[in-house]
Amino acid sequence: MTNFDHDGRRARFEERLAALGVDAAFLPPSGDLEYLTGFPRRKASFGNYEHVNQWVLGALLVPGHQPTFVIPQGYSAFQLPGGVAGDVVHVRNVDDGYEMFSEAIRSRGNLRRVGVTNRTWAATALNLVKATAGAELVNVQHEIEQMRWIKEAVELEVMTTSARICDVVMAEITAEVHAGVTEAEIASKVDHLMVVHGGRTPSFDTGVFALGPSSTRDASIRIAGQPLSEGDALCFDFGTVVEGYCSDFGRTLHIGEPNDRYIEAYDVVIASQEAGRRVAVPGSTGREVHAATRKVIEDAGYGEWYRHRTGHCIGLDTHERPFISEEDTTALEPNMTFTIEPSIFWPGTLGVRVEDIFVCAPGGAYSLNDYSKKLVSV
Repeated sequence: MTNFDHDGRRARFEERLAALGVDAAFLPPSGDLEYLTGFPRRKASFGNYEHVNQWVLGALLVPGHQPTFVIPQGYSAFQLPGGVAGDVVHVRNVDDGYEMFSEAIRSRGNLRRVGVTNRTWAATALNLVKATAGAELVNVQHEIEQMRWIKEAVELEVMTTSARICDVVMAEITAEVHAGVTEAEIASKVDHLMVVHGGRTPSFDTGVFALGPSSTRDASIRIAGQPLSEGDALCFDFGTVVEGYCSDFGRTLHIGEPNDRYIEAYDVVIASQEAGRRVAVPGSTGREVHAATRKVIEDAGYGEWYRHRTGHCIGLDTHERPFISEEDTTALEPNMTFTIEPSIFWPGTLGVRVEDIFVCAPGGAYSLNDYSKKLVSV
């Protein structure tokens, strides 16, 4: 396992809390908490996944103290086989969750201003106010986000591993793609191969979707059951997780020999990504990178079919701020990591997408992926 400097991260976070006049922060399981303490997150599940006293789950961070983790039995029984470093309050199913939670909060003194984040549950926030007899809640999400924007060298190493798993999977899955196979079959193999090659879990729902003259479907249907046909363009969107860090990757394969329009569109999308990469230098903004990628596609006459932002930052969460999008004016900084993922999705005609993870650097961003962008037909 990689040795992340959680103590150093918390020290810098505590400095930010002090500057805001915030006495403590309570964070739920999230990328934020994992970043600051190493507290692991469980794999995602669809819909609500809850145990008795679930709302107490998280950690109280008070400057000058080790984290105080409040952990319900339903979580600790199966999600923390190795335990966790710090002060731990175990809340059993039969315990009074509020009493144990409030005792843990009060043990850290008179807290008058307590930090929470966008992911703090409403029940937790309400009980924080109650347990502190009326403390003011302060949203410290931006403070943590700013710290997480700039990736440490060790983070880039882990993210490279996560990205390169996608490269390997794409190389292996290409041999499985042909007319007659279904998207569902391909997607299940992608998910399996990511685990085989060292990924913990998909970082989001895998997308394997065909666009072309055989169907009027759109990219909003990410996996379908019908067999692939000659002339389809099969778009991939997948990623995995390594030590908490996410990857996000995309390529397109053409079923059979492509026509001239598809070849042109493919080349335009690749050129679009390259234009964005060149602009992604320190001091530029997500808006400017997005404008650069979009201009290439618009100038080629396909602007109507480029219908989303260019990308997003990525790390312990698949989608992190700032965004590579028309509304985001945040200045990029060295070692920010983000996707550049232009596309042309033209229902009934063709589909092309490419996606890699890039690192902001002088002279233009560099890619953590190493997979070819050459047009491939199968």
